[in-house]
Amino acid sequence: MFEKAFRVKSNTVIKGSDRRKLKVDISTSFPSLSAEELSDLVPNKEELNVVKIYAHKGDAVTLYVLHKNPVFFELEKRIYPTVYTLWRYPHVLPAFTTWPPVIQKLAGGADLMLPGVVVPSGGLPEVKKGDCCAVKVVGNKAPVAVGTATMTTAEMRSLAMKGRGVSILHSYLDSLWAFGDKSGPPCIPDVDTEGVEGGFLEEEDGQEATEADVIQLEQMDALLLQCFLHALKSKVKKSELPLLTSTFLRIHMFSCCPNGKQLDIKKSSYKKLSKFLQSMQQEHRLVKVKELSKGVESIVEVDWKNREWVKTSSSSSIYLGLCTCVSFCVVVLMKGTVLQPAEVRTIITDYVKRNELVDDTNKNYVIINPILCDCLLEKSEYQDVEALKWDDLFSRTLDKMQHCHQLVFPGLPPVVRKGPLEPIDITVASRGSNKKVTIIKNLEVYGLDPVAVSVALQHRVQASSALNPVPGSKDRVSVQIQGNQVQQVGKLLLDMYQIPRKYIQGLDNKVQKPGKKK
Repeated sequence: MFEKAFRVKSNTVIKGSDRRKLKVDISTSFPSLSAEELSDLVPNKEELNVVKIYAHKGDAVTLYVLHKNPVFFELEKRIYPTVYTLWRYPHVLPAFTTWPPVIQKLAGGADLMLPGVVVPSGGLPEVKKGDCCAVKVVGNKAPVAVGTATMTTAEMRSLAMKGRGVSILHSYLDSLWAFGDKSGPPCIPDVDTEGVEGGFLEEEDGQEATEADVIQLEQMDALLLQCFLHALKSKVKKSELPLLTSTFLRIHMFSCCPNGKQLDIKKSSYKKLSKFLQSMQQEHRLVKVKELSKGVESIVEVDWKNREWVKTSSSSSIYLGLCTCVSFCVVVLMKGTVLQPAEVRTIITDYVKRNELVDDTNKNYVIINPILCDCLLEKSEYQDVEALKWDDLFSRTLDKMQHCHQLVFPGLPPVVRKGPLEPIDITVASRGSNKKVTIIKNLEVYGLDPVAVSVALQHRVQASSALNPVPGSKDRVSVQIQGNQVQQVGKLLLDMYQIPRKYIQGLDNKVQKPGKKK
C-alpha cells in the first residue's frame, strides 16, 4: 500500500475525546498491550498528531504520529500498528518468519508467499483469515512488515505451505516508514529461529530446507535460465518448431550446461519443466508452449526479438565485464553500440578494407579519408597527417570512445553505465571513544538490495544496523552496522552473493579515527 509516495490531506493535533476513543480502539484491537504500554503509545499529555493521507491508489488512510514517528494507521475503520510500534512491542501481533532474502521482495510491494515462510521449533502462529499479523526474519524478533492473513493456519498446513500467506500493507523502507525518523529495526534475538537450523522452509516434497537450500534453489534457477537462453539462442532453429519440451530439455538444454555444473530441475524452485516453461511464457514472454496432443507439450513459438537475448552469461551467477561505449565522434563508424575493444578492432579493420584505405606502398599504414580525419585527428593535424599506423589508428579510436562498464545478471537485460565500475566500499569508522561502526557503500551497483544485506548482517553478527543516504547520490544508501564487522561483511559478499574479491574494496581496512578539531 505504501510502496509509493502518498499525499497528505491534513495534519492536526488530536483532541482529548478522540485521544480517549483511540486508546479504547487500540486496547480492543490489541489486548496483549498492557495499560502501561498503551499509555506509552498514546500518552495523555504529549502531543499526538492525526495525519490524513491518500495512498497512491486513492485509499484514504489516517496516521497517528507520536514524536515524529507514525505509531498506528487506520484503514477502512481498522487500526494497524506500524513497524516503529512493533520494534518497541513485538509481542503485539502474531508473526510469521521468513528468510532475509525475502525482505527485498516485500519492500518492493510483494506479499508473503507461504513457500518462503520458516516454521520455527514452536510451530506456526495460530491465525484466522483476515487477522492482523507481522513478518519477521530468522533470528530477529523485530518485525519488518505488517499485513493480514489470507487464510487460517490450518488451511496453510493443509495446502502444504503453498500460495499467498500474508497480504502486506506496510513494510520497513516504504513511504510510511519514511514518514518517520527512518531508523532501522533493532536486533532482538529470537531463540526459536536463532541459527538457520532452527526453522525450515516447506518444499513441495515436504522436506526441510535451510537458508543454504534457499540459496541453492536460487543458483539452480539461474543455471536453468542460463541453459534455457543459451539453448534457444544457439541450438534451436526456427525450422525445428514445434519442438517437444522433453526433447528440448534432453537434447538442447543439458548440452548447454557449463562444465563442472549439473542441471537438475528438481533442485530448482520450479521442480518441474512445465512450471519453468510456463514462467518463461507468462512472465518473460520468451516462448509459447501448447499441448498439441493430450499430455504432451511442445514449444510452438520463440520470440527471437525479446531483450533477454541481448546477453547470456555462461560462466557464473554474476558476470562482470568492462567494455567501451561509442561516443558521438565515431558514431558514423559504429552507430552508438556497446563494444568490447576486440570488436572495435574488427569493425575498424573491416571499414578500412571495405573502403580500400590500406596504403599500397606500405601495408602497415592506413590512408586517412575525410570520415577518419573528422573522427580521429586533431585540427592541427588536418593538413599534415595523411596516414596512420594500424596500432595508432586503433588506439586513437579507443581514446575517442567513452569508457563504461556492463553488468549482466541472469534473466535480466544488461545494465550499461558510464565510467569505471565502482567497487563495493567497506570502511570502519570510530564513533566516540570506543564505539566502532562498519559502513558498506555501492551495493546497488551490483544489484544487491541494501535492506536484504542489512538484515542478513544483523542475523550474522547480532548487532543493530541502519541505512543512511549517501551524500551526493539520490538513489543510493549505505549500510551501517555496529562494531568492526569487516570479516563478516567479506564472507557475506564473497560466499553468499559471489561478488569477486577484486570488486570489493576495504577488506583489510583499519579503523578511521575522527579528525581532531582545530
